Amino acid sequence: MVLELKDIEKSFGEKKVLKKVSFAAEGGKAFGLLGRNGAGKTTSIRIMMNVFPSDSGEVLFDGKPIDYAQVQFGYLPEERGLYPKKKIIDQLVYFAELKGMGHKEAVSSVDYWLDRLGMTEHRNKRLDTLSKGNQQKIQLITALAHDPQIVILDEPFSGLDPVNAMLLKDVVRETIAKGKIVLFSSHQMNYIEEFCDSIAILNSGRIVLSGDLHEIKRNYPRNRLVVRSLQIEKIEAEYGGSCERSENGDLIITLGDPGDKGNAMKRLTERYDIDEIRVYEPSLNDIFVEYAGNQE
Repeated sequence: MVLELKDIEKSFGEKKVLKKVSFAAEGGKAFGLLGRNGAGKTTSIRIMMNVFPSDSGEVLFDGKPIDYAQVQFGYLPEERGLYPKKKIIDQLVYFAELKGMGHKEAVSSVDYWLDRLGMTEHRNKRLDTLSKGNQQKIQLITALAHDPQIVILDEPFSGLDPVNAMLLKDVVRETIAKGKIVLFSSHQMNYIEEFCDSIAILNSGRIVLSGDLHEIKRNYPRNRLVVRSLQIEKIEAEYGGSCERSENGDLIITLGDPGDKGNAMKRLTERYDIDEIRVYEPSLNDIFVEYAGNQE
């Protein structure tokens, strides 16, 4: 399965929000849609889900205009949209039925997910009696219970403690393994980096960077080394202005020529007690700041 946005444009009044936005997300992989607030992520998602139309461009599924009667979306919004005073089981079944499930099938699927997420004991409670993290898990069930082909997760780890975050990670991995298209939108770059094979960065309504995340990193100049050592001060004194400290205290040495990496590594390991030495690759956070830091 492939979901593709092709040359999407959208304006609200005089403001052009999306400008020829194109990207593709594949089944069995996770895709990260990134951008600062106001960059156009939510508008792209709403057009993708047919909440409202684009002014021009196409949404394609397997190369053809998407048939929303046949292709199901599961959506976990950043802002919760459930009914706080209603019984959890009633509204989860209701939302599954809205997505085309029969009542018996909906109850079975909801009960499966309540059990999978450790929420069975809350089945007959009102939503507003739950913690923020547990409300997030209930919201997640609305995105998964009807077995959609495409799952969109907007800030999915918001409000989750480390144990529940690990549980959600397992669910995301299972969803990807089933061949579904999983699209992330998040400012938590560590989760995007952990799950996503490909990314697209929006800046002021334009895609400013897209592609395979590993390849994007590999295309950065490979002329810097990361060094971890108890003799870091001595190494720093030798390399002077060509090195700097990272946030965690490692030394980053910039070489004049990427081809000098091997000789530099050999020299450092022979002269000093080195705990770790490797070629520096930018983090996704570094890449995001570079491409999304300045909005028009």
